[in-house]
Amino acid sequence: MDLMLENKTALVTGSSRGTGQIIAAHLAREGVSVFVHGLEPGQAETSVDEIGAGTPVTGDIRTQAGAAAVRSATGAVDILVNNYGSAAAGSWSSTTEEDWIDAYQTNVLSAQRMATAMVPGMTTAGWGRIVNLGTVGSTSPAARMPHYYASKGALATMTTSLAKEVAGTGITVNLVSPGLILTPEVRDAYLERGRRKGWGDTWEEVEPHIAAEIPIRRIARREEVADLVAFLTSPLAGAIHGQNVRVDGGALGIVA
Repeated sequence: MDLMLENKTALVTGSSRGTGQIIAAHLAREGVSVFVHGLEPGQAETSVDEIGAGTPVTGDIRTQAGAAAVRSATGAVDILVNNYGSAAAGSWSSTTEEDWIDAYQTNVLSAQRMATAMVPGMTTAGWGRIVNLGTVGSTSPAARMPHYYASKGALATMTTSLAKEVAGTGITVNLVSPGLILTPEVRDAYLERGRRKGWGDTWEEVEPHIAAEIPIRRIARREEVADLVAFLTSPLAGAIHGQNVRVDGGALGIVA
């Protein structure tokens, strides 16, 4: 399917590794000129080498100065993917006020800063796409990592608010909320658990046990998240706006 993204420009925050890097690679394959972002010097350059495409840009978007540096380097873009975020460990008894503030800076204000910077240019152009990366945990949070889930919940409501703010401008704003994703870390952790339980030694043997309660009977892949993000950034998704689209294999089991 041609996503009609030739000659578009995009910034994918936190694309120096992981899911963000895969999203950047998918957009580049669609003909998008992608700014690959890292927080620290050298991160984005390494990612660009691994992707084989893109322009590196550096800035700690957890701060106003870092966000301004990124905006200065990229100029106006057609597409903003607020992928950057972090799920720091912690519990109600162990997290401090500073942990909660850091989670908000990381998972909410980083996206707010970049959206605020990019919306004016998109409005002038009469077209734009903003996709924020959330989690199904914003709908069904766990007791653990309360600061993380609270911040991602704020990102979800921010997405809805921004979608209403840009009504009539040609900009769409959506949230993509993955559930459990098959990252190398997830794979290694569950393989070790599977070996201890006697489920087997390979992922093919272990995954059916891990995904027994997931309707599709497997864990979502990062590439599937990237495919959805790429579609939402395209002209083909012009009628999808203000939505929270979950990628969890049906595990959450809710309609809305």
